[in-house]
Amino acid sequence: MQEKVYKVLFVCTGNSARSIMAEALLTTMGKGRFKGYSAGSHPGGVVHPYAIEQVAITGYPVSELRSKSWDEFGAAGAPQMDFIVTVCDKAASEACPVWPGHPMSAHWGFEDPAAVTGTDEEKRAAFHRIFRQIMTRMNIFTSLPLHMLEKNAIQQEMQAIGARAA
Repeated sequence: MQEKVYKVLFVCTGNSARSIMAEALLTTMGKGRFKGYSAGSHPGGVVHPYAIEQVAITGYPVSELRSKSWDEFGAAGAPQMDFIVTVCDKAASEACPVWPGHPMSAHWGFEDPAAVTGTDEEKRAAFHRIFRQIMTRMNIFTSLPLHMLEKNAIQQEMQAIGARAA
């Protein structure tokens, strides 16, 4: 029997840095148990080069990275997510779409490294710091026992049943 792969969508506004790094980290650190995706509410269409530098360290194929709209994940045929995680304050306060399957959601706020001004060295340092912060949270998330994730999924379904009209 094949083990369930948990699909997690990381959402930000521009989908150029934090959500991109989270996608790559979860997929590589999840060791087949998790598949990360990323999207933006208002994607800029370009992945920040310093985010690509950080992701390259993980071995994740950087050719797969692209800035995309969260609309792709609400469309027919899109992968059904188990979790949605906002990683920036702007996206956390926006009205999110109704996701197919009603995945659990959370907010993991991170400072925007793309907003840092200064020298290239200072900007790279900001990206590295945020990358490490995301990695710390991924370590915790990917260490959760599978039975806990199943329990949470069941709890979610029970809540959905209770929300239906009789």
